[in-house]
Parts: sequence; C-alpha cells; structure tokens
Amino acid sequence: MEFKDQLYKYRKEKGYSQEELAMLCHVSRQAISKWENGVSHS
Repeated sequence: MEFKDQLYKYRKEKGYSQEELAMLCHVSRQAISKWENGVSHS
C-alpha cells in the first residue's frame, strides 16, 4: 500500500478532516491534500 493510501485510510479511520490532520502534523491542509493525491511526499 502506498503512502497516500495509508494516509487517507488512517485519516478516515480516526475521523479527521484534512484540516484537523494538518493541524496535528503542523502542515497546511494543502500539504495533506497533495500527499493524499500522490502529488508530493515532502
């Protein structure tokens, strides 16, 4: 399973929105979106 798939699965299992996960990870919501879409890994 790729990182993007694992991230999406984890976020959904925990019931987090992209915004909530972004705050927990200290990144932007756009970063989470890019990671989940496989656009960027950093």
